[in-house]
Amino acid sequence: MVTPFNDIRDYVGLPRVTSLRLSPDGTRLVGVVQALNPDGRSYGTSLWEIPLDGRAPYRLTRSVKGEAGAEFTAAGDLLFGSRRPDPTVKDADEEVPALWLLPAAGGEARQIASRPGGVAGFATGGRSVIFGSDVLPGDEATEDERRKSRKEAGIGAILHESALVRYWDHDLGPGEPRLFAGVLGDDRLTEVKDLTPQPGKALVNASYDVTPDGATVVTTWTVPLPLGEQRSRLVAIDAADAGAQRVLAEQDGHDFEGPVRVSPDGRLVACVRANHADTGTIPEPTLWIVDLATGEGHAVGAGLWPADVAWAPDSRALYVAADHQGRRPIFRVPADGAEPVRLTADDAAYLSLGVAPDGAVYALRSAVDHAPGPVRVAADGTIEELASPAPDLELPGTLTEVATTADDGTTVRGWLVLPEGASAENPAPFLLWIHGGPLGSWNDWSWRWNPWIMAQHGYAVLMPDPCLSTGYGPEMIRRGWADWGPRTHADLMAITDAALELPEVDATRTAAMGGSFGGYMANWVAGHTDRFKAIVTHASLWHLDQFAGTTDAPMYWQREFGAVGGELYGKLSPHRSLARISTPMLVVHGDKDYRVPIGEGLRLWWDLQRSGVESKFLYFPDENHWVLKPGNAVVWYETVLAFLAQHVLGLEWKRPESLS
Repeated sequence: MVTPFNDIRDYVGLPRVTSLRLSPDGTRLVGVVQALNPDGRSYGTSLWEIPLDGRAPYRLTRSVKGEAGAEFTAAGDLLFGSRRPDPTVKDADEEVPALWLLPAAGGEARQIASRPGGVAGFATGGRSVIFGSDVLPGDEATEDERRKSRKEAGIGAILHESALVRYWDHDLGPGEPRLFAGVLGDDRLTEVKDLTPQPGKALVNASYDVTPDGATVVTTWTVPLPLGEQRSRLVAIDAADAGAQRVLAEQDGHDFEGPVRVSPDGRLVACVRANHADTGTIPEPTLWIVDLATGEGHAVGAGLWPADVAWAPDSRALYVAADHQGRRPIFRVPADGAEPVRLTADDAAYLSLGVAPDGAVYALRSAVDHAPGPVRVAADGTIEELASPAPDLELPGTLTEVATTADDGTTVRGWLVLPEGASAENPAPFLLWIHGGPLGSWNDWSWRWNPWIMAQHGYAVLMPDPCLSTGYGPEMIRRGWADWGPRTHADLMAITDAALELPEVDATRTAAMGGSFGGYMANWVAGHTDRFKAIVTHASLWHLDQFAGTTDAPMYWQREFGAVGGELYGKLSPHRSLARISTPMLVVHGDKDYRVPIGEGLRLWWDLQRSGVESKFLYFPDENHWVLKPGNAVVWYETVLAFLAQHVLGLEWKRPESLS
């Protein structure tokens, strides 16, 4: 069978739909599509129209710099962000994104707003447009001059006076995110004003929305606390009176987080209220509805873990995508707190929800065995697939569900990918793939962690949801909270045993791998069993004491494990079992990973070398936590497959040609 999975270069070149946006009147659906740039070295994005009458999708935007984000105005015009050059502006800075408008009536897109620090994110209400921009501290009117002065002087230093310093793969500062408001005009935005002067780091990673009349912006707002802690509140900002804000929701020991969604009638705001966990208390995020006038709030959703949220047209209910038993269905959640009702009954995972005036929900639908594509979900749950800008993919195998009972009586389930041709007469070598998080679930398609590439090369791939997985209720998280290694390991070994009993799987040729928390568990597995022939550990935690003080958000992890140096760091750190590791290991790490800093990978590699463990280190100087550049992704898969072939299949080591 010839599929895009035969050649990894073909696979990384596949276009993929990353998000959808539905127009307010429900007549237009636009998708953001990511595809390889002509140079083959990077990805770019463009906007595509997805006709609702069955016609083929067609491309709306074309530029070398690409387009990001999509938002409809009340009049039906389409807003997007892009670094494309503005032909009306001489010597325009093309290094930062600006805000563009594509008229609904047709014609060329035009730039409507720009800032020295670029435009990042936007929302609309009435004729108002709210957008974010990075601004150097001080008077924003002189920012352009001050940015040029820093650049000309060769200054890259950043002075921090509160957490955080960096986030995932980028430094924070020297600018600070601010929100601006403008009014749609015949050409550019008019009456542009700074709504949040001198916010500090309050709007870092903020989620915000605007009322339908454009009068009020609702946003999350981070407040620094003593000892490096912080808390996020929900505030309302008067768009007509720049800087005038009032607190809608705030509670000690809790964050009010995104997604923030204002109801169509402008009365209510939906967000997520998340408690600050500690060693004995698990995180339990709750869908929260706040009255915009009074600030009174209440929980809805009966324990759903929200991934995406959209209001019903009558403002009486929300549609929520939430993890559930290895799927991510859409639920209809009454705003009055009544029990949620599951809308979609299939095995899929839904995101990018948009609700039409007739109550139909448009969404991106994917699954472990189905790449994301646009669908229409009727009020009765009937699903209609829409024509997609991305191709349908033929898979080199089948997907089945497996489950077992752990030693404490809990059911542990997962997905098992079986390669084409696997049978009792021809059992497939086995690969245990552990998900990251740790709060997460194997429930949808992943372009980055794709099991079908492994299936194409003959491997059966087990993708389990052990303790700490979302979608199984609080007890599943509580089982592994502050007990990462021991409890998760027991679950993984139990479901591995169950999978290896299947006649299509070869129990004598096995490997384990994982990234992030999955990498932590790969390291833990290496130190607690020698049943696997090889282990691949990507962006992994190795020395918890070291990790907890150098990661980008130390306060989050130290809530669970306590102060650095405490008892749990010794109990749960994989490095304590170094002497028991004998399985060959492939260590993978990117230098720009700030969530799990490169020091973890370097120390693991050095410890393995000094201990005489057979190992290799695949190092990416220019990559982040995930390793996303097309060429580097090819190297990643080729190296992992070569390592597995050597140790699981017993073949001679063959250095990937891409590394030559």
